Amino acid sequence: MSAVIVLLLGIAGMTAGYFFYSKFIAEKIYRLDPNFKTPAHTYQDGIDYVPTNRYVLWGHHFTSVAGAAPIVGPAIAVIWGWGPAFLWVILGTIFFAGVHDFGAIWASVRNKAKSIGALTGEVVSTRARSIFMIVIFLVLLMVNAVFAVVISNLMMNYPTAVVPVWGAILVALIIGQLIYRRLLSLPLVSVLGVIALYALIFIGPSAPIQMPSEVGPVSGNAIWILILFAYAAVASLLPVWVLLQPRDYINGLQLFIGLLVLYGALILFNPVMVAPMLNDNLPAGTPSILPLLFVTIACGAISGFHGLVSSGTTSKQLDKETDARFVGYFGAVGEGSLALAAILAATAGFASLTDWQQVYTAFGQGGVGAFVDGGAYIIHNGLGLDMTTAATLLTVMAALFAGTTMDTGLRLQRYIFQEWGSIYQQEWMKKPSWATGLSVASCLLLAFGAGGASGTGGLIIWPLFGTTNQLLAGLTLLVITVILVRQKRPAIYTLLPLVFLLVMTVLALLTQLRAFYEQGNYFLLVLDIVVLGAALLVIMECLATLKRLRQETAQAAPGD
Repeated sequence: MSAVIVLLLGIAGMTAGYFFYSKFIAEKIYRLDPNFKTPAHTYQDGIDYVPTNRYVLWGHHFTSVAGAAPIVGPAIAVIWGWGPAFLWVILGTIFFAGVHDFGAIWASVRNKAKSIGALTGEVVSTRARSIFMIVIFLVLLMVNAVFAVVISNLMMNYPTAVVPVWGAILVALIIGQLIYRRLLSLPLVSVLGVIALYALIFIGPSAPIQMPSEVGPVSGNAIWILILFAYAAVASLLPVWVLLQPRDYINGLQLFIGLLVLYGALILFNPVMVAPMLNDNLPAGTPSILPLLFVTIACGAISGFHGLVSSGTTSKQLDKETDARFVGYFGAVGEGSLALAAILAATAGFASLTDWQQVYTAFGQGGVGAFVDGGAYIIHNGLGLDMTTAATLLTVMAALFAGTTMDTGLRLQRYIFQEWGSIYQQEWMKKPSWATGLSVASCLLLAFGAGGASGTGGLIIWPLFGTTNQLLAGLTLLVITVILVRQKRPAIYTLLPLVFLLVMTVLALLTQLRAFYEQGNYFLLVLDIVVLGAALLVIMECLATLKRLRQETAQAAPGD
């Protein structure tokens, strides 16, 4: 099949979802109020609570949620065939991710911009909150530790991307001053910022920076990991307008243009999908597509991490409640578009089926490498750009996505420690510097404590990321559903996605439980049991709350 047909079908579906389904959800379910005073105004402090232009905020939200995962997951899942991956990404974006991300922003904004974890204590129970926050902490720990590895690997393998990746930070600092101090109009700043970023991309191949493979007792990857965490620690303490907002905004524009370049090249090249729609020639040891497809592709279809961003940083910057639809739902569409690009690059970016099969020799193969190499092949043939520059463009895209997610992830982890400080009355833990220090220390403990001098310890627990992340998404939908039931609004539009997601996630946890036992991997076995137990406890708490609310509604009905 022509890759262009697949592309057009996917874009048409997600576009219809935004213009029609999200409008219905905004007006009939969440009932957005343009006159509602958002926490960004109520608690404005110039650091975390800052009313923000919706286009700038969309840039922050989109690039924060769209890390490496919407590239890695789809580019691995196509081993089962591109058809199931395509359907899950498109339908997941429309009916799952958009409603979830949009809903998490709305619920947080309506409750003083509290995180979804803290909000659980109010709408469900304090016990559920405690369990939920442990799950949240695990997800953030995995994201921060592993994305540092992903970025370090990209910079080690593609040294031409180092200058563009780090140069983007300087561009963002300048852009932040220009926007915040209103020295130039937003459109002009946007154009200048994009030009600067693309100039860096073309400079990159002529000025590669290669970190030595070994620096004393540690690897070059480990040095990059330490540098990344030092940067992220500083970034998480700065006011959002200084670096976080402008970096995410200008990266969002550059990344969106990068997607258009890839899509444009694909239309001009018009390759075929060399991979099968349904792969019946799976390599030995490939697990069953059900239920693992729905946790292998998390980001790009629905992701619990998005709920953390929505209720952690985005809700604190929302200028008007009505902006939540554009920022949240359209942000999910942006990530779905990236996942679609990953599917196309990893299936149509090969010269033949044999070439594709040589890469996909086992489950877990593909990932970012297939996206970069396959996408570069498409851009080279479609636009005539040389392979090195094309690969640099896509590597920078992947690294910037992962980097902005890591920036936001560490800030969110800081919020978790601060919330724990408030809950357990530990004043020192509520201080940003101490909370940031604890966040970095926990990530480095996992990275180097479990991974040794390589700093890749996060990869040890990464096999549980998909299930833990999807569990978090299901629990977030549960909280939103409880809020809707309390307000006597239709809850079926969040209830159906959460039931499907929780069933698939629990089945996946049980499937992995058996696999870890057979492999003798007792560390992941115990962690799987902990995550599964937490899931079941929070589900029971939420079900009990829903039952109580139904009983209260039934008792109140005769007197209405």
